[in-house]
Amino acid sequence: MLYHLFDWFNKEDINFPGSELYRFITFRVLLAMLLSLTITLLYGKRLIRILQKKLVGETVRDLGLAGEQAKKGTPTMGGIIIIMGIIIPTLLLAKLNTVYIILMLVATVWLGIIGFVDDYLKLRAKRIAQQQGAAYKKGDKDGLAGWFKILGQVGLGILVGAVLYFNSDVKIWREYRGTPPAGSTTIITKQVNGQDKHFVETKEVITTIPFVKNHEFNYTKLLPASLRQYSWILYILVVIFIITAVSNGSNITDGLDGLA
Repeated sequence: MLYHLFDWFNKEDINFPGSELYRFITFRVLLAMLLSLTITLLYGKRLIRILQKKLVGETVRDLGLAGEQAKKGTPTMGGIIIIMGIIIPTLLLAKLNTVYIILMLVATVWLGIIGFVDDYLKLRAKRIAQQQGAAYKKGDKDGLAGWFKILGQVGLGILVGAVLYFNSDVKIWREYRGTPPAGSTTIITKQVNGQDKHFVETKEVITTIPFVKNHEFNYTKLLPASLRQYSWILYILVVIFIITAVSNGSNITDGLDGLA
């Protein structure tokens, strides 16, 4: 929001000391880091106190493991702090009309809703047990069913993968020699080791990763030539795997109710 406000100031030739700093992404990144830190430290403590007063805490399953009870009482819905620390700085300081920012916000809210509903159902099961005068024992069926969580993550993966593959605004910079690739829109020239090198902004199914030639991995090369028109299916499957793996990575490494 503030980015677009300062952009409007610039277009209207409204200048004041420090207004030009906002055009630099490094300055906005620094502000976002400081704002996120402030939100999580100040409001995070307050939210934790509120949750503890309301006895909104986790109940750990008795698995007979050493140290497992140390996590008892960990505030449920504490993820709200993390979501606030991501969304608020992004809304204030990012360029909101870019596909990457929009996807990041959608993914954060999407997974946040899944986590919120899961925690809410657990709290409801705990309160029902207390109202019935029964001792509450945490079970696997208290929150969202595991298949429902996976379904939500797969749905997000399909959305993110489809947008990244088919959206015309998602492009990469590649060095070229000779005739620019078809569909290229922007060409820039930079000096690298004293030589002019030309880079073109183009739409290709390539990801920059280490340990491969030129640090470029082309998904279409995993398919035979006759099936490369369906490379979008492979790409979306890879995105689904990444999102589900990262979303559940904390639960897998922790091993105790996802309370990493």
